[in-house]
Amino acid sequence: MRVLSLTPSADSNAYRRRRDALDRLGVETTTVSPSGTHAPGGASRSPLDYAACYPRVLRESFDDYDLVHAVQGVVAPLALAQPVRPVVLSLWGTDLFGRLGPLSRWCARRAGAVVVMSPEMERRLDVAAAVVPHGVDLDRFRPRDRSAARAELGWEDDTAHVLFPAHPARAVKNYPRARRVVAAVRDRLDDRVSLDVLNGVPHDAVPAHMNAADALLLTSDHEGSPNTVKEALACNLPVVSTAVGDVAARIDGVAPGAVCRSDAELVDALTRVLRERSRSNGRDAVRGLTPDRMARRLYGVYEEVRRDG
Repeated sequence: MRVLSLTPSADSNAYRRRRDALDRLGVETTTVSPSGTHAPGGASRSPLDYAACYPRVLRESFDDYDLVHAVQGVVAPLALAQPVRPVVLSLWGTDLFGRLGPLSRWCARRAGAVVVMSPEMERRLDVAAAVVPHGVDLDRFRPRDRSAARAELGWEDDTAHVLFPAHPARAVKNYPRARRVVAAVRDRLDDRVSLDVLNGVPHDAVPAHMNAADALLLTSDHEGSPNTVKEALACNLPVVSTAVGDVAARIDGVAPGAVCRSDAELVDALTRVLRERSRSNGRDAVRGLTPDRMARRLYGVYEEVRRDG
């Protein structure tokens, strides 16, 4: 199978993992991205950058591809504008819940198939969608000795470390809320509490941070299926999160950890987790979410679209 893949995030770990897993299934993927890059606080590209990408998309579409896969809603118009190949549209979260939501919904109604990260995202659409979250590399993200991981990072053992898994400039991640919550937790605990921003860290070093920390704190306003939550669970790192995306389903039956709806609940839950200083049983909850399994589900969507298209 040959797929023309359009994405604004060709360098993202999530995209590369899925592409590589599809390659192992025999899918030959050609990736096309607009010029420019994503800035931490939002996309640095202009509409002209996306429009300038269309001639190549059109030209490629006349080659021997089975379908066009638009990965994220911002590139969906480019995929739908080519008149030759059926289109699969993947939505990741912000492209549905953020300012591009109306455009993503309009494109979803015109695509041959839609893939989303969580059941909540499917409920927000007025078309049927396949729920295929990103997988987690269980070989890379696995439990390790916390003291050894801290020694690797130069962290002190007498400090409780809370990971915030995003760039503080990304408004949707609500870093100010995380700071408020941690400040309130500090008032309740005798130990020092550090809020560590997990941004700009090489992906190979993320497992060490997950294993060295005491909790992952997610304060996002909305999400699809956050990869950092699944990676934390794979490392048995307790997760305290707002009620976004599929987090509640992911940590159902996992302890310690909590999904919360208010600052007060977040403070209470994070305080409990840091007092316990224990690992969770989260790895059991993500054993079925490997990249290869998720790729097989996506391959099934491809086959259906190719058959109908």
